[in-house]
Amino acid sequence: MSLWRSIKNIVIGKPLDAANPKVKEHIALIAIIAWIGLGADGLSSSAYGPAEAYLALGKHTDIAVYLAFATAFTVFLISFAYNQVIELFPSGGGGYKVATQLLGPKAGVVSGSALIIDYILTIAVSVASGVDAVFSLMPATWIHYKLEVEIALIVALIILNMRGMKESIRILIPLFLGFLITHLVIIVLGIVFHADHLHEILPAASAEASKMSASVGLFAAVAIFLKAYSLGGGTYTGLEAVSNNVNMLSEPRVRTGKLTMLYMAISLSFTAGGIILLYLLWHAEPVFGQTLNAVVFDSILKETGFSVHWLPVILFFEAALLFVGANTGFLGCPSVMANMAVDKWLPRQFRELSGRLVTQNGVLISGIASIIILLWAKGNVSVLVVLYSINVFLTFSLSLLGLCVHWLKVRREDNSQPWLRKFIVAVIGFVVCAAILIVTTVEKFADGGWLTILITAITVGFCLMVREHYRKVGVQLQEADSLFAGQLTKEKIDESKLLPISNPDEKTAVFFVTKHYGAGLHTMLWVQRMFPSVFKNFVFITSGEVDAEVFASEELFNSEYKKDLCDIINNYRYFCTSHGLESEGIYSYGVSGIAELIKLAKETQEKYSDCVFFGGKLVFVDENWWTRALHNNTAALIQRELHLRGMQMIIMPMKI
Repeated sequence: MSLWRSIKNIVIGKPLDAANPKVKEHIALIAIIAWIGLGADGLSSSAYGPAEAYLALGKHTDIAVYLAFATAFTVFLISFAYNQVIELFPSGGGGYKVATQLLGPKAGVVSGSALIIDYILTIAVSVASGVDAVFSLMPATWIHYKLEVEIALIVALIILNMRGMKESIRILIPLFLGFLITHLVIIVLGIVFHADHLHEILPAASAEASKMSASVGLFAAVAIFLKAYSLGGGTYTGLEAVSNNVNMLSEPRVRTGKLTMLYMAISLSFTAGGIILLYLLWHAEPVFGQTLNAVVFDSILKETGFSVHWLPVILFFEAALLFVGANTGFLGCPSVMANMAVDKWLPRQFRELSGRLVTQNGVLISGIASIIILLWAKGNVSVLVVLYSINVFLTFSLSLLGLCVHWLKVRREDNSQPWLRKFIVAVIGFVVCAAILIVTTVEKFADGGWLTILITAITVGFCLMVREHYRKVGVQLQEADSLFAGQLTKEKIDESKLLPISNPDEKTAVFFVTKHYGAGLHTMLWVQRMFPSVFKNFVFITSGEVDAEVFASEELFNSEYKKDLCDIINNYRYFCTSHGLESEGIYSYGVSGIAELIKLAKETQEKYSDCVFFGGKLVFVDENWWTRALHNNTAALIQRELHLRGMQMIIMPMKI
């Protein structure tokens, strides 16, 4: 074993077998673990979301109790709506798949692009906010090292997630539990010690609302409240993470997903609503250099007689949860990118799994992009929050609009289904999220919101270019396939009627083939033309790559996938048999298609000692870095590996 591979196994972990059912059981997330791993983003937003909403009320903070109720209601509303997403899309995909399948591909690519940018910003914002909180407890002379610490933390999260989702979550569990316990205690403590003021809150809110209506008018009073409510929209970010990663939950997935959403809704609504209630009961006022949470927690600890040394502990776990929330970005972003790569909006490399069964390309891009954004913003949280505040509600709005359209179609097609309740939830959710999106965009546009819109638009444009390239290549490959369609059969092939190889010592041509028969047969016919009557035996090799889509679907993995590979081989053998040629075929599957092909090539070499390997390569008329980036150049990689092993391989070009 090479030194590099040994180091990789130590840092990242040894490869896992995708075909082993115990592996899936090992990495599947139960509801509690999923709540920690996927719910941390939403829960961590209680560190800044409630404060932003409360402060936006200005001098009208007495009506904040309505804000607390509205926040808790909205959390449960979005959670219940996303339960429908989990039911309809149990293989994952969340907002991207909802928009794609219920509103169309164009809505899907907008939703997916918004989610990608949102998750990358989740990493940047959460890490920067967490480091700011930690450094506020340290000497001022250390502040110059914040950016370096932020980058180091992101690199550490990249390594953790390269090891696997479950492993990254396990390491972060103590931080999540520390936040939950400390904040539960401080919220309950703060409410109990000022419980005698609880009866005053609602009358004071009602009086303030009447006073506002009388002084500025009902419309202006409602506008002030809605603005505060919308600017606290960051509280709801992260609620979509479960629906994006349903495929990684333990069976039964839908039940586990709904249970996880319930845990998330209860914890977030209690924490966010409870903190707003503390602001009211303890008359929190902003203090320069401190968060509003720090101000109110400090007041509670001093008045209740607890040691003020508990404040750094509470704030440490608040900061730590932000790091756990950043990890949600590493879980969600690669998942969305994998789903978009399956639909050819992104390069196919983003759907590939590593030896640890994670979409490592997505993890790497998420981490690198977040580091670039941090460097650009110089770790300034206020700049990052502006960029972060829009995209999640764009995805929410598209998803909930898709659900509305879906339930209207269900009503027309099958009125017997209980559609009305779900439709009402989806409609209310859409109106709420669309309103928050509009208000946030208008309020934040000049402050940097325009940049988020621009970055998202550039991402959508990139996706459209990738899709168009793959479409053109697909059309040309289909044209090549159609030339040979008449010599293949669509009926089930009886393997007993195919001509087997009678003498393995004869000269053998071995072909690496795919489902594109035109390309494979093009290579085979050129070999016969260049080497007439030289090869007596023909062997066909193919492999199935277990990517994110295949690994997510148990049914697809265990039945259709193997059947498709067998059908590919048999069709090539049918062609040979119809021309009186003896043939054989072998296939396998794994996370690395190239590794599987090399393994099969070694087995073939042992059985057919006098063999030469052939592969086809697409040659683009206008080849450039773009075409090279979108195609993994499989034939050249295999040729290099075989040549290193002393095995002969020839690549036959096919012009596109």
